[in-house]
Amino acid sequence: MSDGPTLRIVDDADDDPGGAVPAPVPPDDPEAWYAPDVRAQYESEPGVVATVRERDGGRFGYDVREPPLSAGDEVALERVRDHFSGVRHRRPLTRVGVNERAEAGFEPKYERALDRLLDASAAARRRIDYHALRDLRLLGDVTPLALDDRIEVADVGDERELVVHTETFAPLETGVDVDAEYVERVAAERLARYAVGFAGLSVEVVVARERLLGSDAFETKYAVREPDLLPGDEALIEECKERIWETTVNGVVDDREAFVAEHARRFLSRRLTARNTRAWLGAAAHRARSALADRGLAAPPIDSRYAHDRLDDLAYYVLRDFVGEGILTVPIRDPNLEDVEANRVGERVKVVPRTSILEGAGNDAGDGGRRVPTNLAFDDETAFVNVVTGLAARDGTELNASTPSAKVNLDVDGVDETIRCAVALPVISEGGPHVSIRKQSADALTPVDLVDRGTLSPDLVTLLWLLYEHRGTVLFAGPTGVGKTTLLNAHTPFIPFDDRPVSIDEGSREVRLPHETGVSLTTRDHEDAYKAVSMSELMAEANYLNPDVEVIAEINTPASFETFAETLNTGHGVIGTTHAEDVEALVNRVIERGLPAYLLREVDLVVFPRQVDGERYVSRAVELLSEAEYEALDPEAKRSPTGNPKHGGAGVVDKGTETVYYNTVAWRDAGGEFRFSGAPETGGSTVPGGDGPRLHAFARVADNTDRDVAAVESEFASKRRYVEYLVRDGIDDFDALFEFLADLRTDEAATVERAARTADGEGRP
Repeated sequence: MSDGPTLRIVDDADDDPGGAVPAPVPPDDPEAWYAPDVRAQYESEPGVVATVRERDGGRFGYDVREPPLSAGDEVALERVRDHFSGVRHRRPLTRVGVNERAEAGFEPKYERALDRLLDASAAARRRIDYHALRDLRLLGDVTPLALDDRIEVADVGDERELVVHTETFAPLETGVDVDAEYVERVAAERLARYAVGFAGLSVEVVVARERLLGSDAFETKYAVREPDLLPGDEALIEECKERIWETTVNGVVDDREAFVAEHARRFLSRRLTARNTRAWLGAAAHRARSALADRGLAAPPIDSRYAHDRLDDLAYYVLRDFVGEGILTVPIRDPNLEDVEANRVGERVKVVPRTSILEGAGNDAGDGGRRVPTNLAFDDETAFVNVVTGLAARDGTELNASTPSAKVNLDVDGVDETIRCAVALPVISEGGPHVSIRKQSADALTPVDLVDRGTLSPDLVTLLWLLYEHRGTVLFAGPTGVGKTTLLNAHTPFIPFDDRPVSIDEGSREVRLPHETGVSLTTRDHEDAYKAVSMSELMAEANYLNPDVEVIAEINTPASFETFAETLNTGHGVIGTTHAEDVEALVNRVIERGLPAYLLREVDLVVFPRQVDGERYVSRAVELLSEAEYEALDPEAKRSPTGNPKHGGAGVVDKGTETVYYNTVAWRDAGGEFRFSGAPETGGSTVPGGDGPRLHAFARVADNTDRDVAAVESEFASKRRYVEYLVRDGIDDFDALFEFLADLRTDEAATVERAARTADGEGRP
């Protein structure tokens, strides 16, 4: 509101006839005599004014004034609404999307139609355009709330009207019904937006946080922005699918995708250019209106068959159901998802976004690793069963009454990720079938990535490097989804380039070996011409391959535990993962599988990753000790089994006839800082770069390499400096790290000199 000339009012009852009323000031000014209940007033969008008023009882009201419409404007707007009434519009999901679309206005095809529908002055056209855009392309009546960037949170918890909170006032009663359409998008925040490719088409994906209290228990949502379907589209798609299904095929179809795409586009293009003969009257009216529009005598007909990219939209749904995996097609191909879960018919599909996509969008990582609902759901059990059986069939498994569930691996065209899938029919799953899909990231993380993310410390990276290189035994133990295989794979470049690592068992698909000498053996070959092999056969095969390090990515089945036990006695290095949350759980699993617990003494290090509030990190790492080694520990460490600031804590797992001793050598304290220590030996010295006594792993590496412990300690200190260099220079590419380590092993002096030349004034590594 602009200042005007001073307004003077003479009051006959006033002793001072020359008294003056101050000039108008903003309504939120306490001296605003003309609006005592107005606390704020501002323009949230050109022509849209928001007013905050104080109500009785200390409450606040939020009112909006939109561009007013005259009687003629109302008639013109109603004509626009009727013209577009047969079209279903895709609305923005977030307030950012609302603002972007409000700023961009109508697309050209809408503008052309409006030009023919409206004959109004420039001012009237602006008012009509605002209301038309609001009703057709934005969020209808709640659009002004989404346009107000001062609104931070919305609340529907009082079951009467929508309440909002702004930067200054809360709560504000809006008068909007809590059940109003699109009310959940008023304060929604976009976390990420990107495109996922499928069959040569691009589908938009949006991850958003709603910031709506009292509504959905899930605040973060994942939405697949599939093409809009207009009335009659579903029937047209089903007719097309039926026609393709009945198509006679001569010979073998080498490319299913190309075959379906060609036939779908041919059929749909015919349907989009000509009406069915039963709708001849509508076709005649359509042609007549088109002819009049060409001469400027009528508005052009709005028909879904002639919209831009219409053929691609319809072909997408045909390809999705024939070549893809139904509504799971995009989530399965989305590289930014870790898990995809469909639990029952009629329930939203859940996904787990990777932390990286949220960090890359400039947001915190609080939503990474957590399940979030999608806008996808199986509404029909038959369609759900078809997807489930199709996923199993791709891996050579036929689901039926006798085999109602299966664990399969998926090979998806154009997807480099390893995809593991658990499927089940309604026979064993309440509420319909279920699907649980786990995807390994196509981009392997490196220790530098993990240190940068706070997953583990440089000291622990150095210790793992030492054990990987010198054929130690390392286990990564924890529940599903905490990052065990990620940790295992990140450090495989530390296995010397001229050693031969051999991965064994079904988990081999998830193991990444950059070595030319590496071999992966699996218990199943997924070609019909070959039969499955047993773990014992793989073990015999592995021995013939003369391995230096054996990798068992999933030590969970009885056969894999037996293989693990046999491998411990071969003298090879062993790296593996298993499900055990702590040392006691690990001991219990070993005993339950019929193995003696004393075999665990052969394990050099057990690393326990954990996931808390979407954050993955190494909780602690322990050495498994003999009784003599345990008795030699500092008494203070033995008194603090849960960990103390100096030694991290030691403990005993006593199972009657089986006793396992351990000591914590690395852990994350209550403040989130990583600590690194070890267990003392008689005459031991401190660890270079650490804050505690030497590790038993040093003595074991010394024994395996016929050196003294001091030489191993010196090697640890040297490797620690290299890790610092890798982190400082950001060498986070998997292949680049492997090449650097290979050069370092080939000629350390030349590699160090080259690194010093390329360092930006930081000195030698």
